[in-house]
Amino acid sequence: MTEKELIKACREEDPAAQKALFERYSPKMFALCRRYVGSREEAEDVLVEGFFKVLTRLDQYSGQGSFEGWIRRILINEALMHLRRRQPFHAEVELSNVSAGKEPEIESELSYQELLELLEQLPEGYRTVFNLYVIEGYKHREIAELLGISINTSKSQLILAKKRMRELIEKRGS
Repeated sequence: MTEKELIKACREEDPAAQKALFERYSPKMFALCRRYVGSREEAEDVLVEGFFKVLTRLDQYSGQGSFEGWIRRILINEALMHLRRRQPFHAEVELSNVSAGKEPEIESELSYQELLELLEQLPEGYRTVFNLYVIEGYKHREIAELLGISINTSKSQLILAKKRMRELIEKRGS
């Protein structure tokens, strides 16, 4: 079944099509959820809530742009809402007090699982900003708006996240 056929069938509330859509996109979206929230169980909750929104809001997908990208945005927003419900982002760190240091030199590429393990060790604010900026490609202004923080806080959280990642990578190497 093509993507367009799948979307059409899901809009008609065909249960088999809804299951097929979930099975097609859930592995990638689960990985996305795992990067944002700490535990596997929480990631599963975010995934289910996110796909519920996908299926109930299919009429909002215009057909322009990537369907997977549209789903991805919904799941990112769902993960951020989950994090906000748990604990609002309050960290305010002045950028002038933070030093970026040098970028880590990684001899070999980290596996996805190793990256996930490192991300899980970051504080929630660092992990969230790192995901949004480095992995998803958001700009600091967009991150600030999504999280309700200042642009400087977004920048400082990223610097601190990179610093902590570097420390964790170096620690693994020793």
